[in-house]
Amino acid sequence: MKRSTIPVVYGLLIAVGLIVYFLLLSLIGVQTNPIFSLGNGVIVGVGLYYALRNYKKEKGVNFEYQKGFMAGLLTGFNATILFTIFFAVYVTHLNTDFLPMMLENWSSHYHVGVGIVVFVAAIMGFATTFVLTLSFMQLFKDSWNTKKGKKSTAIEA
Repeated sequence: MKRSTIPVVYGLLIAVGLIVYFLLLSLIGVQTNPIFSLGNGVIVGVGLYYALRNYKKEKGVNFEYQKGFMAGLLTGFNATILFTIFFAVYVTHLNTDFLPMMLENWSSHYHVGVGIVVFVAAIMGFATTFVLTLSFMQLFKDSWNTKKGKKSTAIEA
């Protein structure tokens, strides 16, 4: 059975979208403003939607909820890992002033290093992926509110 390339291709496209968006924000100097993180959610959401839609088209009548859910998670996780790698390189090598600029907006008595910021960025990406995949799979799953679905559940009971 042929493996789908959708999680890799769309994961890469989402990561590129996130990187371009982040670099555009840094060009205008607003990359440290947390409100612009909402744009990340929009980019991931659009990418996941199209990935799941195309995955369902690819599988046709053989589309299963569990496999679609895994395709969505893999797509988002691929994007998150790629963006996190970029973000770690950006913070440590390309713009070493980013972290102090970002943290001056936060009143904290704790020492926050690069590792924790990169870790939090990854966790945010994974959480966004999980929630959006759960949400979008409600659109793509087959409904049980059909005569066929009611008959199959009545027989099983």
